[in-house]
Amino acid sequence: MHSTLIVARMAAASGTDVAQLFTDFDATDMPHRMGTRRRQLFAYRGLYFHLQDFDEDNGGDLIEAAKSDERFVRISDDLKPFIEAYDPATWRSPADAMAKRFYHWEASA
Repeated sequence: MHSTLIVARMAAASGTDVAQLFTDFDATDMPHRMGTRRRQLFAYRGLYFHLQDFDEDNGGDLIEAAKSDERFVRISDDLKPFIEAYDPATWRSPADAMAKRFYHWEASA
């Protein structure tokens, strides 16, 4: 499994609205099209964490391919009032907001 973690800023009161946008988005075939197996959203002191799990390390390629779909464009636009780039001066795409994993441990089978 491959995971990505996007970090941004979000007002605490926006959680319900953001969750509803993703509830509607995830009810379509878009998660399957992007290779998403699990999505979790977290908020902490004005920060937003979007953890997305994929079966393989091709999530980025699949997401790139899905970016032109009107549903992807729409959710991106619909999130703008609620989600703000962590560092607007350096943000060009979600890849600029992805945390870098520096440690991983997994229990043995």
